[in-house]
Parts: sequence; C-alpha cells; structure tokens
Amino acid sequence: MRANAVNAAKGGSRAVAVFIGLGAAAYTAWVLEVVLSTGLNPIETYVSELAAQDQPLGGLFRATDFTAGLLAFLGGLLALARLPRHPESRRPWAVAGWAGVTLFGAATAADAWLPLSCQPTVDPVCAARETAGLVPATHQAHAVSSSLAMTGALIGIVALTVAARRYGWFAPLARFGPALVVLELLATAWTLTAISLFTAGHGTWALGAGQRLQVLLVAVWLGVLALSVHREGRT
Repeated sequence: MRANAVNAAKGGSRAVAVFIGLGAAAYTAWVLEVVLSTGLNPIETYVSELAAQDQPLGGLFRATDFTAGLLAFLGGLLALARLPRHPESRRPWAVAGWAGVTLFGAATAADAWLPLSCQPTVDPVCAARETAGLVPATHQAHAVSSSLAMTGALIGIVALTVAARRYGWFAPLARFGPALVVLELLATAWTLTAISLFTAGHGTWALGAGQRLQVLLVAVWLGVLALSVHREGRT
C-alpha cells in the first residue's frame, strides 16, 4: 500500500512538472518573431502587440499565450490540490508560491481572450485613441490581466525560491533561483519605468527589450521549477 502511495505521489509530481515545463516552452513562443515577419520592432514594442487583433499572425500568438497560461494554471492548481495530502509540503512559502503560479497561469490565459485591437507603440493613431479612451474595453481589461499575470509570476518566483532555500527543497531552484529573482526584479523595474515614460509621451525607452527579457526570465524560472519538481518527485 505504501509503495502504491509513493508511486501515486511521484506520478502527481511528474504531471505538475510536465504542465509547468510545457507551459514554460509555450511562453517563449514570441521568439518566433525572429524568423516570422511581424513588422514589429522587438526593441520598442510590447510583446502583447504580436497578438493584436489587426496583426496577421495575431491568432498564432494568442493561441500560444492561451496554451502557456492554461498549462501553468493546471500545474499550479494540481500542486495546490496535492498539498492537503502531503502535510510536509504544506509550508507558507510553498503555498504562496504555487498560488502565484496558478494566478499567473489563469491571468495569462485570460490575456489571450483580451487582445489589443492595434499597436500603440508603433501607431500614433492607436496611441491617441488609447489615451482618449476610444479603444475597445479589451485594452483596459488586457492591462489588468497582464498586471495580474506578472504579479502572480513574481509571487511564485520569489516565494518558491525562498521555499527551496529555506526548506532544503528543489536543488536546481535553490541554486539558480536567487539570481533569477534578482534579474527578474531588475527587468520588471526596467519595463515599468519604460511603460511610464511611454505613457507620459517620452518615447519607448527600449520598452520591448525590457519586457521580452522580463517574460523570458519567467519562462526560464518555470523551466528550472519543472526540472526541480521532476527530479525530487515532490511539490
């Protein structure tokens, strides 16, 4: 009976690792802009502008965003669902971290259903309409869901990295997590500063580069988390 319980526990953790790992891979789909003709400058434009409604490849990027979010959501939700059956893993930092991953996944999936209608960083008319509030409500809703997604990601990144260090779990995450936390916070500060300057009419300040670094680091961290869960057979 105990062997069956152990095997079931490992099977559940493997499922979490697969969901999170595949979600991390899907979350990097924006790098396809290197080989696809999008007409957008990756240094200056929002990542979400790739999925805008008037973009010819918008449907592709909305689909990958939804897939990434759904997989991360399922992985986080499964990890949370396992906690009541595994009291040794029910620690405050772990609960907060997996809740953050779940929020990140849900909000990222919602992003795909709330696309921008145009590209404000490259289209002055779109930017003017957005400032005047003449764009579809999805623009504001997208801003909310994107903010929730990054908030969830930051909670997950910080909390689970702290859990790995404090509780002696997840060796890969304990080793590489702190550096990824610092880099993610710096990339987030860059992105938020650039967005504020752009909103105030002072140019983009390499907004796209900062945001792409921000989401790339989230994907890398999710990959390290998936590897850690797979190796240790726990959540």
